[in-house]
Amino acid sequence: MTTTRVLLVDDEVEFLEPIAARLARRGLECTSVTSGEQALAALAQAPYDCAIVDVRMPDMDGLELLRRMRRMWPQVSVILLTGHASIELGVKGMELGAFEYLLKPIEIDDLVDTVLRAARPR
Repeated sequence: MTTTRVLLVDDEVEFLEPIAARLARRGLECTSVTSGEQALAALAQAPYDCAIVDVRMPDMDGLELLRRMRRMWPQVSVILLTGHASIELGVKGMELGAFEYLLKPIEIDDLVDTVLRAARPR
């Protein structure tokens, strides 16, 4: 069985580092970046099964990153994650091809379950 490779994208390092560590303890291979541009660079360097993307980030928000990922890496499932609940943002994200739209704070078991479902071959 291969390891599920996850790209974590969030400008809040104090959120990013603990989540990456917790996902890694559950057997997921995680790469963490703090911007959309860094995410695009990481995707160009290595394959990922799933990306967990914060919706609100400076420079490039999560929806714009999702748009670019759909064009360039359509095989990568994207889970949008936000601390700012908005039905409108959730609907827009799903219309753009997000696998799921989740709210912070999230239980780690729920996040792992969503990642594993998202990473399954379609």
